[in-house]
Amino acid sequence: MKFTGSVLASLCLLGLSQIPAARANIYVYTTADGSVSLSNVPADPRYKPLVTGQTGAPDNASAVRLARSSERAGKSQYDGIVEEVARTHGIDGALLHAVISVESHYNSQAVSSKGAAGLMQLMPATAKRYGVSDSLDPVQNLHGGAQYLRDLLTLFNSDLKLALAAYNAGENAVIRHGNRIPPYRETRDYVPRVLNFYHQYQARL
Repeated sequence: MKFTGSVLASLCLLGLSQIPAARANIYVYTTADGSVSLSNVPADPRYKPLVTGQTGAPDNASAVRLARSSERAGKSQYDGIVEEVARTHGIDGALLHAVISVESHYNSQAVSSKGAAGLMQLMPATAKRYGVSDSLDPVQNLHGGAQYLRDLLTLFNSDLKLALAAYNAGENAVIRHGNRIPPYRETRDYVPRVLNFYHQYQARL
């Protein structure tokens, strides 16, 4: 089994302490482009232990530092294109960065179990709607995601919480629930996480 960098951040958010020490070791390495790879069957000498089944509690602080370092490297890599895409589609660059941080953690090759792909985790139907032929191409993915987010903001009268909920669960889910955030745990967790990143990036940009 091999995990991508997006899993690392999820594990960090879960505190890693929920992983029993008796389970398999987890190894990690950061590639030159700043993305993070995790594996419990490392076939590359660059992998280093992150969580081991023999040492008891995992080193949460090290995992968090690693995730933050990778996040910063990823953000820096895409700052220019994110700002260009944001200007093109009339959307806040800090908001795009916030969505990317939660969706893919700047891993342009991330693919979810549901088929969402790329920096902004576009579902195949959404990619097709916005003319994205290759969701793993960062530029195409950013343009498609930015257009979708802009259209959601328009649809929900600039209500950012509803637009983000729709980005996660789909606009029809928000509409079906009376233009409220759907009662899905994932969506209820997703919206404040993106907003938290958004406020942080607004303060920095």
